[in-house]
Amino acid sequence: MSLRDFLILVGICLIWATNNVVSKIVVSDWQVPPLLYAAIRFAIVAAVTLPWLRPMPRPAWRIVAVGLLMGGGSFALLFIALQTVSPSAAAVVSQAGVPITTLLSILILGERIHWRRALGITLTLVGVLVVVWEPGLAISAGLLLVLAGAASGSLGAVLMKQMGEIAPLRLQAWVGMTSTLLLVPLSLLLETPDWGQIASVGWPFVAALVFSALVVSVGAHTLFYVLIARYEANLIAPLTLITPLATIALGVVITNDQLDTQMIVGSAIALTGVLIVALRRTRAPIAEAQEHS
Repeated sequence: MSLRDFLILVGICLIWATNNVVSKIVVSDWQVPPLLYAAIRFAIVAAVTLPWLRPMPRPAWRIVAVGLLMGGGSFALLFIALQTVSPSAAAVVSQAGVPITTLLSILILGERIHWRRALGITLTLVGVLVVVWEPGLAISAGLLLVLAGAASGSLGAVLMKQMGEIAPLRLQAWVGMTSTLLLVPLSLLLETPDWGQIASVGWPFVAALVFSALVVSVGAHTLFYVLIARYEANLIAPLTLITPLATIALGVVITNDQLDTQMIVGSAIALTGVLIVALRRTRAPIAEAQEHS
């Protein structure tokens, strides 16, 4: 990998990590309803990528399912979770999407794995369990939502494997459009936004929306797709572990995340497992980039 492309990938990972922390601030500190925030984000993405909506990828039902799972389903669950969980913990638990994608590929696509990847899957899930576990044999409800969001994105990634190659901006267009059509009515039905509170935030909220929709979704994801097309996935995937590590660092500094022994041990086990799975991967669908942010 050239130095320029390496620096681009590092920048992408830092953008994803920053977005994890920004999203926490939006839905927790600023009290913006999570479905509303996700709906506006994807509406902006849909508007910007509208020229790439046609022709519609076939089969139609599959691209709609991919869009809903990887967009509205995955991010809505994550944003709901971020109301109560830290960005650091969410970033680590979301890494479960990597082994879940592999497991779903086995079940749906009939792929086979060797013992090293099975070890990586086991370590990742054990590490995630350590992070989400609470005293009294309880499990954090918020982090279970993060896990559900990761599973939603993973299922979308596996369905994506069954389709032909799709241009990155066309994928973004359909993720944005389908997610908007899902999230707008859900937000209207389930949420009661405090518009006075949102208005009091002012331009920082607008900046967060622009950053999330344009810089993260349209910009960083598209650049990542270019790198995936240029290099082997088993070179790119391990480097994306910069994202959860940077999220932990930013979370500790910006949102005062608690970095205790349980978090450190669980993160180390989970990320080691992800690294093993990533190194053994021979091919990754373009869609898997969505799992990172």
